[in-house]
Amino acid sequence: MSYKGIADFRSDTVTRPSEEMRQAMYNAEVGDDVFADDPTVNKLEELAAEKVGKEAAIFVPSGTMGNTIAMVLEVGEGKEVILEENCHILNFEAGNISRIAHAVPRAMPSDRGKIPLDLIEKNIHTTLRDHMPTTRAIALENTHNTWGGAVIGLDYIEKAAALSRKYNLYLHLDGARIFNAAAALQVDVKEISKHFDSLMFCLSKGLSAPVGSMLAGTKEFIKEARFVRKYLGGGMRQAGVIAAAGIVALEKMIHRLQDDHRRAKLLAEKIADLKELRVNPQEVETNMIMLTLNTMTADLFLKKLAAQNVLALPFNTKTVRIVTHKDIDDNDIERAVKAIREAVG
Repeated sequence: MSYKGIADFRSDTVTRPSEEMRQAMYNAEVGDDVFADDPTVNKLEELAAEKVGKEAAIFVPSGTMGNTIAMVLEVGEGKEVILEENCHILNFEAGNISRIAHAVPRAMPSDRGKIPLDLIEKNIHTTLRDHMPTTRAIALENTHNTWGGAVIGLDYIEKAAALSRKYNLYLHLDGARIFNAAAALQVDVKEISKHFDSLMFCLSKGLSAPVGSMLAGTKEFIKEARFVRKYLGGGMRQAGVIAAAGIVALEKMIHRLQDDHRRAKLLAEKIADLKELRVNPQEVETNMIMLTLNTMTADLFLKKLAAQNVLALPFNTKTVRIVTHKDIDDNDIERAVKAIREAVG
């Protein structure tokens, strides 16, 4: 299913809207969303809240904005949030946690996204308040991007939620790919989301909508989120044109995520024997593969792939990320395997 002859594994953000999405966008009934009278946006927000079992949701242009709003409202100026050292909020959102939320991130090491719970508890500030920022929140990421789409299981989430309640902390989920996590765990997404005070998830990744993310929580939280969205420049007027694609994404694109997971695992298994790189198929839990190169730089490796019309993303000088999605089919997997073997051979 290559687009213009290119098998694009850089991210699941490169997906193009389906024909059903395009038709829905063309036919969308619109109003002015800043006045809350765009019926298509309202329908999307109601559907999103129902899908994840929350009272309300708000449509935002990006996952970065959704997470930033949560950090503004739940952490705030001079207060602290505990999060994982490689997480997206800290490393890939332009420093908004400090630049805009003015919050203090306390970054901690983890086992594939799971911070040891005793380490979290040890670092919740309850004393020396004149000297230390007050801990206000814990933020988790599921699936975890930098850990190659790793899934955080329900047992860990339940314990983290109990810990947050014990210390009266907010628990936020960067759930950009929460539906991938639910598919991997073979549970309804509500079994994950019910433990969190707030969560953000993307429509524009595996669900294949062209733009947009959702932030969900209580009605009061979302009421405040609308104000923050406005001052961040996220009021989008006749946004029903793009919200229509989001509705199709939630109604039609969740069930197919298992195909992406299967293809990612298959690709990893087909190159696992190569001595010139390291990949562990057992760690491919969802739609991402992380390759560590032994004999060449990521830049050179990717140039060799691109020469065969296969694209992927460098994460550092030796690590490459490959992501499967709606616009990757079995033929693209075979093409990638061939290109990778030739690149290192």
